[in-house]
Amino acid sequence: MADLFLYMALFLIWFMLFYHMFLMQGGYLHAMRYEKVADFWKQKPGDLPTLSVLIPAHNEEMVIAETLEALINQNYPKHLLEVIVVNDNSSDQTAEIVEAYANFYPFIKVVHTRPPNAGKGKSGALNRGLKEATGEIVAVYDADNTPEPEALQYLAIGLLNDPKAGAVVGRFRVMNASKNLLTQLINIETITFQWLAQAGRWFWFRMTTIPGTNFAIRRSILGRLGGWDEKALSEDTELSFRVYNLGYHIRFFPSAVTWEQEPETWKVWWRQRTRWARGNEYVIFKYVFGFFKLKNKKVALDLFYFLFTYVLFFGGVLVSHLIFGLNLFYDLNLSIGMVSYILLVVGFLLFVTEITLALSLEYGQLTLKNVLVVLLMYFTYSQLWLVLVVYASFLEIKRLMFKQEVTWYKTQRFKQETAKEDRSA
Repeated sequence: MADLFLYMALFLIWFMLFYHMFLMQGGYLHAMRYEKVADFWKQKPGDLPTLSVLIPAHNEEMVIAETLEALINQNYPKHLLEVIVVNDNSSDQTAEIVEAYANFYPFIKVVHTRPPNAGKGKSGALNRGLKEATGEIVAVYDADNTPEPEALQYLAIGLLNDPKAGAVVGRFRVMNASKNLLTQLINIETITFQWLAQAGRWFWFRMTTIPGTNFAIRRSILGRLGGWDEKALSEDTELSFRVYNLGYHIRFFPSAVTWEQEPETWKVWWRQRTRWARGNEYVIFKYVFGFFKLKNKKVALDLFYFLFTYVLFFGGVLVSHLIFGLNLFYDLNLSIGMVSYILLVVGFLLFVTEITLALSLEYGQLTLKNVLVVLLMYFTYSQLWLVLVVYASFLEIKRLMFKQEVTWYKTQRFKQETAKEDRSA
């Protein structure tokens, strides 16, 4: 029996490894081509649309000024631009800072929310801002983001030149990557996710998941969908599935770059990632049980990806760990023997290869230091993700059983002291 479970677990693990290899090939090919498309579109941008930028902000006094400065410096016609900051029941100096900018720059607007319909999460704040938006396109940035000067223009021309795109997703980089080991690990994780999962799925399937920041979506689509799902902790993933279901694709356009702050302590990382995992599990089961009601069955590709990642793949890794752990103390009469160890070693080498290839696509990231961190990452950070997903699953099961209300966790910000990484990528 132990042999059977181990074989099943190894099959699930290796299926995901091969799938990631396939995606990484697509990501690499997309990286080699997207700049030509971006240059061509930029030369003939056409008439740029009116654009509304939504920034949900709850107690963001440490970072909001830098975000607004970055938006002020955008190479986007100011008569076509409006920046709407939703001050979501902040108790710090966020309101005063944003009001000062709004008084000086006519295209910056402030929306203040108050209880009882306030401070409940990002989706609610975005829906409140959407009511005030007048642009043909709506872009979203988190309050800790500093988009590069051409980011909005690239997002806009992406939608302008691709009528089948319901939304365009840019690339984000970690501004505090060199702060400590945790931020180095997150930096490698985000680079890999974007070039493997985002670029790879776009190249092969014309599918990309909307992230929480640095994306633009057609205002008409948000109107048809009724805005964001306020029950979803991962409102971005949930919105992606509904955009797919309307028959649109979501374009990954790496030319639009933003820099964002990442958690600098393990406690903040754990709470943020737990919210992400719970949010993605909510989306998985929402659409698995409602699959036959979906109009666009192509959604199944992304639904399968999330289901495999959060349930089957992590389940396979957990089972293999348990079997190997038990076999250290009890003889389970495993017949697979040395083959299993060879598969584990080769799997580790594939893991390292995939990540180093992703790092090679970002200027200055394929360094000896980062390669050493990748080696450490497999045995620490990746294993911690396994524990986190199990914990998140427990919380979601408990929430469903006891019909608990979803509680939003707002990621803690840190005073920014470190310089941004080289922006020449």
